[in-house]
Amino acid sequence: MTPHINAAAGDFAETLLMPGDPLRAKYIADNFLDNARLVTDVRNMLGYTGEYQGRAISLMGSGMGIPSISIYAKELATEYGVKNIIRIGSCGAVSNKIKLMDVVMAMGASTDSAVNRSRFANTDFAMIADFNLLRLAADAADKQGANYHVGNLYSSDLFYCGDETRYDDMEKYGILGVEMEAAGLYGVAAEYGINALAMMTVTDHLRQGLHLSAEERQHTLNEMIKLTLEAVSHLK
Repeated sequence: MTPHINAAAGDFAETLLMPGDPLRAKYIADNFLDNARLVTDVRNMLGYTGEYQGRAISLMGSGMGIPSISIYAKELATEYGVKNIIRIGSCGAVSNKIKLMDVVMAMGASTDSAVNRSRFANTDFAMIADFNLLRLAADAADKQGANYHVGNLYSSDLFYCGDETRYDDMEKYGILGVEMEAAGLYGVAAEYGINALAMMTVTDHLRQGLHLSAEERQHTLNEMIKLTLEAVSHLK
């Protein structure tokens, strides 16, 4: 038990999917896992453990932003023995090569946050995904026929940044989309020796002013869940 997680020892599986919204964790547990049970509910940041094709899988919300996901990911790694954390969420695209409802897999995660410089003696540290998780996800996307892209995401500390000119530089440097958590998760994974991957569905296009409807968002969420569960089902 930690100040933020009231699960008992052994309640979490080694592989955990982490949406931002705790109610998404509940939705996935209710609709995609067998024998799912609630294992933590501190601050209503719900966590569940169940089974997918006989494999134990856990779910837990991360909240919004790098500080929030960093707290939960660190405690899951050091106090509960979680080895693989896959963030499943949404992003806003900046590259004009990307369309709404595409999937973005973060091979790397750039950021304006200072947390990883604080972690790494005030120097730059390249935030990267675990290659095995990334390869399994790409294989699952190929099998599913998903439109996906692998590359660099940008984890922003500000949701309302007010400076859209920065998207020009992001696109120039090959940034695919913007979200708020991946770089923090990858920093925790590097520090504590676990495996991490961030997978996003594109729900908005920041350059083109396009947005998915509520129904489309739910559809892309379901497809993302299927893709992710297919990927982790092949973990050794």
